[in-house]
Amino acid sequence: MSVGPAREGEPLLPGVLLPGLVNCHCHSPMTLFRGAAEDMPLQRFLRDVLWPREARLTDEDVYWGMTLACAELLGFGVTTTCEMYVHEEGVLRAVLDAGTRCVLTPGVMDVPGWLSWRERLERVCAFHDEHAGAHETVEVGIAAHSAYTLPLDALDEVAAAARERDALVHIHVAETSDECAELEAAEGCSVPALLARRGFLDGRVLAAHAVWLTDDDLRIFREHDVAVAHCPQANAKLAAGVARLADMLELGLRVGLGTDGPAGNNDLDLWEEVRLAALLARVRACDAQVLAAPELLALATRGGAAALGLAGVGAIEPSRSADLVLLRGDDPGLVPVVVERDLLSHLVWSGGGRLVRDVWVAGRQLVRDGECVTIDVERARREVQERAVRLARAPSG
Repeated sequence: MSVGPAREGEPLLPGVLLPGLVNCHCHSPMTLFRGAAEDMPLQRFLRDVLWPREARLTDEDVYWGMTLACAELLGFGVTTTCEMYVHEEGVLRAVLDAGTRCVLTPGVMDVPGWLSWRERLERVCAFHDEHAGAHETVEVGIAAHSAYTLPLDALDEVAAAARERDALVHIHVAETSDECAELEAAEGCSVPALLARRGFLDGRVLAAHAVWLTDDDLRIFREHDVAVAHCPQANAKLAAGVARLADMLELGLRVGLGTDGPAGNNDLDLWEEVRLAALLARVRACDAQVLAAPELLALATRGGAAALGLAGVGAIEPSRSADLVLLRGDDPGLVPVVVERDLLSHLVWSGGGRLVRDVWVAGRQLVRDGECVTIDVERARREVQERAVRLARAPSG
């Protein structure tokens, strides 16, 4: 790229082509519950609001929640997501119809009155065996929700099932400071140490959040090549804490960014995660040099792909898939460009999703001139609105 004055009548910058962004941790069908649980801590949010509503979900509800989410994600230039959710058939159908790329990790939990972990694991394994390798743009893994929603023998069996299939296993770890206090007291060690001791970390593991990690925990993650999905905005909104991002990167951990679900974030804008990740890391370190713009863009693209184990996305290279985002170059926030590094800085610090013009996944155009061409967005909005109202009503009797 050369920098200089534009000729009269020519745009300063016709456009910017980037690899599609990679969202490493989300529960995107929660568009159905956006705004439902404001200003409350995580455990109350889950047990009092979210799980009771999710227990009433149907596959069709999840299909429309995911469909609306796909439109939102594509509008922000996100071409790949790693989804942890239930009603995986609805999620799969939605991403195939929309054309987005997805690492689909159906969730295994044990929630009295709603989910039995044994039944869920059996169903999730059957889903994996039916769909693994069957779709060009979908990889199937398995999710163990967390150590606070599953007994230890369930964690063992989920990990064994994932290793047997060489599947990614996706799990929430150390999101809040006290979520597993009783378990850690009983076992005499942290959850990461416990997972390592029981062999859970011996396969392909993606740990979401990973906020409250000690130095020993970080070393365990490095020794077992555990990848981390860093979700700064959700962690901040739920007052969960600030993850040690700079320390993770210094240790060489594979780290990507995630939005978490739109019930707790509340949007699917990965550009906001890019900026907040840097701001929080710099405040934590009291160092304005932590995480420069090229590193931040890498977290949202190449780094996210590496965290998910996807060798074919995250960069514009001959060996990679054509997952591409074209950004408008005429936005005031991209001016001036005096030296070449200015453009990357502007994209991170003054750019954002408003710049997205066109999006392709596997060479197929999904967004043209800012409009989704594979999704009836207006219908998806209506469907989610009507279904969200129904799910919010407490069952009678």
